Amino acid sequence: MADTPFMSEERGKILSAVLGHVPFEGWTERALRLAAGEAGLDPATAELAFPGGPADAIVAWSAVSDLAMLDAYAEANPDDMRFRDRIAFLVRARIEAVADHREAVRRAITHMSRPPHLRRGTRALYRTVDDMWYAAGDRSTDFSFYTKRATLAAVYTSTMLFWLDDRSEGSAETWAFLDRRIENVMQIPKVREKIGGAATNLPDPRRFARLVAERLREGGAL
Repeated sequence: MADTPFMSEERGKILSAVLGHVPFEGWTERALRLAAGEAGLDPATAELAFPGGPADAIVAWSAVSDLAMLDAYAEANPDDMRFRDRIAFLVRARIEAVADHREAVRRAITHMSRPPHLRRGTRALYRTVDDMWYAAGDRSTDFSFYTKRATLAAVYTSTMLFWLDDRSEGSAETWAFLDRRIENVMQIPKVREKIGGAATNLPDPRRFARLVAERLREGGAL
């Protein structure tokens, strides 16, 4: 599919509309067709806009949410923040970017955790935490590059999962949970190296997923 300005506009319209259908239809082809119709488009446009189906739409939503996170961060005078506060702000901003669509988030996690979509889901997660580290000022290229991202992915993922079931006022319990978890990120230099070989520009999603799982199992990450 050619990434034309026209189709980019159509994808945006469908993506905005589909979030209201997902709680009832799930991330499905039917939800995308309904969203296209609601946006005033031929329902068949959904297949052109997202040829990979719902997984394409979820990845696109993730990218949009990442941009919203970065915009919020840029407006927050990050130069005045301590490094740990920058990371905490970014994690919180990323969750707040999708906070109006809790059930869509829950269903997206389930959808992208299925074997056919796991690779793409892992890549989307990687891009999110890579954006966080880069925005916070990290420019590392040494062996800690993947360790930092895997550790932050574990913190972000565990906080997101906590938030999904949090009904406290203003998600106060989630932010307290995040504060407890974020110290794990600050301990990264002490984490023993578990990655063999040189880093590459694009991660092996399976290796990155294993690293995230390891961090989730370690006491500091959960």
